[in-house]
Amino acid sequence: MTTTASAYGATSVSEPLEPLTIERRELGAKDVHIDIKFCGICHSDIHFARGEWGEIEYPLVPGHEIAGVVQAVGPEVTKFQVGDRVGVGCMVNSCGECSACQKGEEQYCIPGSTQTYGMKDEDGTVTQGGYSSDVVVVEDFVLSIPDGIELDKAAPLLCAGITTYSPLHHWKAGPGKKVAVVGMGGLGHMAVKIADAMGAEVTVLSRTLSKEEDGKKLGADHYYATEDDATFKELKGTFDLIINTVSAKIEIDKFLGLLAIDGTVVNVGAPPEQLPVNAFNLIGGRKSFAGSMIGGIAETQQMLDFCAEKGITPEIEIVGADGINDAWERVLKSDVRYRFVIDSSTLAQA
Repeated sequence: MTTTASAYGATSVSEPLEPLTIERRELGAKDVHIDIKFCGICHSDIHFARGEWGEIEYPLVPGHEIAGVVQAVGPEVTKFQVGDRVGVGCMVNSCGECSACQKGEEQYCIPGSTQTYGMKDEDGTVTQGGYSSDVVVVEDFVLSIPDGIELDKAAPLLCAGITTYSPLHHWKAGPGKKVAVVGMGGLGHMAVKIADAMGAEVTVLSRTLSKEEDGKKLGADHYYATEDDATFKELKGTFDLIINTVSAKIEIDKFLGLLAIDGTVVNVGAPPEQLPVNAFNLIGGRKSFAGSMIGGIAETQQMLDFCAEKGITPEIEIVGADGINDAWERVLKSDVRYRFVIDSSTLAQA
């Protein structure tokens, strides 16, 4: 038997988000029914809901930074029980059979993983995200939130945390490595905290110096303004790894010039525009321009455990349902330090 959930979502490409009532599927044998307590607001929510990454089906409920408590479990669930503190990130399913899934990298599922919102699930329904009171997810895509992390601060880790942890982990950020983070926003501030906790020497490359004090408090050793051309001269050939968190078009070639030999620029921001690269800027120095997209379920759990061990949590601002549209506008203006989180208890009042 399906259930209904209070939600907040988009009904068109341009209208403000509004209160909705949506259906959640009947609890399956391997499903976990989660009472959502908090959901982070990601720039991706805005890109997707506004049709910037392609046509979508409305109504759409965004949200893929979900933290809550298990309300019910199916009879074949073995990993969770009622009352457990859990999270759901950007995926809710995958084929489970391809080479990527077999390696625990479901985010790169070859037929395509099922995203938390806006995609057809196995039962033919369109997935709806975490700007809602509850959600039903197959247990293999549910994460355990360690006791050391409060639920409101756990929510952004399910996207912003893993999106930055995964490339830092994959490209072996650590002692002796010089890591730069481009952008000091929701993703960027997490990249700074995680890279610092891994033991790397961390530099922030932000458009201005307006957040320099914050950056250094969060773990950055150095902070430079990219609007100053002198930055690119002074830092030429410096970094082993650059994590670009910006979801807007930037001049990648300028940042390739900051890499040491064998260095890599990794794009985790997802701008709708193309990012052209001059091949000669790669050839000179055996440099790489790469991309990274969240992490698999095992790596996401590893990230949560790492953050709990190191005391890493995002800087957040809590908003109610009636503040979501304003929060979206502020995200577009980079007017948040550093992640909005929705208090899901307010959705029923909207």
